[in-house]
Amino acid sequence: MTHPRGSASKTAALSAALSGAVDLSALKARAEAPQKQPPAPPRPADGAAPATAGAVIDVTEATFQAEVVERSLQQLVVVDLWAEWCGPCKQLSPVLERLAAESGGAWVLAKVDVDANPRIAQLFGAQSIPTVIAIGGGQPVDAFSGALPEPEIRKWLGSLLDALRDRLPGIKAAEQNGGGVEVPEDPRFTEAEEAFERGDFAAAQAAYERILDVEPANEEAKTALAQVKFTARAEAAGPDAIAKADANPADLDAQLAAADLEVAGQQPEAGFARLIAVVRRTAGDERNKVREHLVALFDLFDSADERVMKARRDLASALY
Repeated sequence: MTHPRGSASKTAALSAALSGAVDLSALKARAEAPQKQPPAPPRPADGAAPATAGAVIDVTEATFQAEVVERSLQQLVVVDLWAEWCGPCKQLSPVLERLAAESGGAWVLAKVDVDANPRIAQLFGAQSIPTVIAIGGGQPVDAFSGALPEPEIRKWLGSLLDALRDRLPGIKAAEQNGGGVEVPEDPRFTEAEEAFERGDFAAAQAAYERILDVEPANEEAKTALAQVKFTARAEAAGPDAIAKADANPADLDAQLAAADLEVAGQQPEAGFARLIAVVRRTAGDERNKVREHLVALFDLFDSADERVMKARRDLASALY
């Protein structure tokens, strides 16, 4: 399980489709005009950070290989697919340009006018603009589409730099020289986390719900809210909840409280098995109540957790 702050990022589903699936080497410089292609940018010597003067570059089909693919072997390259007629692009591009200049060479913004360079947009399968693709080590690693707010962009960049720091020498060098991306704290989450830390679960729940009222799709707040609700239930269950449930198998609420306590006590298999057994011997509204409670417990864990996967199979067997 995770702390209520969680780690869910709000990037578009486009990233999963792109990651590792696009062969950038297919878009090389045009052979018919090699003399017009500028030389590849010099790679940083001994891990030195690239100059900040080149933080924003205009890229064409002819220069893509050198300016994006080869450069990304040393530092993160963020490709901004834009067009003059695109309104959201005019909101997003200035933000990206400013953040690139502030990064101290940790990453470079490569701007691509899709009207003048349609093959690049086709390469990435971009369905709309603006679309932003992060390139590291010669391959796409993440992406988003649309004009995201600056705090979300900062968070996205910060996560990428953290993930690629050991692979791309330019990132470490830039950070040593004071560059990088600072991710500001979201005061709404800070309020909720502080309430959680002091044990005021009602206040923490209310804070996360306020976030979701404004941003219903905020996965970070959803995950945190589930954690808060679970922790509040587990603490309210009391240390004798398991004994009470074992003494009275017909008491549905006692079984739910016992399962919460078992999961909180690092015994999720026991909690899952308890509720699956209740599902097997109940029907109607009671069965549905237990099923929903169990599924909510599953959501506290990574979906790939073997214990959760087994319990899901057992639940399906109990239901059908």
